[in-house]
Amino acid sequence: MTFRVCFVCTGNICRSPMAEAVFRARVDEAGLDALVEVESAGTDGWHEGENADPRARSVLEEHGYALEHTARHFEASWFARLDLVLALDSGHLEALRLLAPTEEDAAKVRLLRSFTRPPAGHRSSPDPSHSPSAPQGADLDVPDPYYGARRGFVECLEMVEEASDGLLAAVRDDVEGQVA
Repeated sequence: MTFRVCFVCTGNICRSPMAEAVFRARVDEAGLDALVEVESAGTDGWHEGENADPRARSVLEEHGYALEHTARHFEASWFARLDLVLALDSGHLEALRLLAPTEEDAAKVRLLRSFTRPPAGHRSSPDPSHSPSAPQGADLDVPDPYYGARRGFVECLEMVEEASDGLLAAVRDDVEGQVA
């Protein structure tokens, strides 16, 4: 059974395609590419059909990530085929949960940075994005780099990479649980 993950930001040209490229690389490195599908989309269709932002592509390429991308608009019907929907910030989290047809679908939506593992020796805190009624912490947002300098894209990549290791561990546990 295939586990399907979709990363979602606003226009699907910066944060979510970067997250898609990084996580796809993690999945491939872990040998899970036959079991895990990775994609991305935007909450809005402003850039539908466009490639990722040139700054995002440049930063990804400089760090060894491949990206073939065409921006898409997230559709409510996709919840039926997705196992995990990863919002890049709390605004996306809220929009996606409102779009979800059922409570079960809304529970599939999580903040990407909720998977960031704490540094060694620190206790992890509960995931505030797991419960639909939990307060949303801006500290779990991946800030939108679109209107800023190139440095914002590098910082976005760093946040995505940090969260991807914990996400991979969670997805691996789920995939191995399905196979067992």
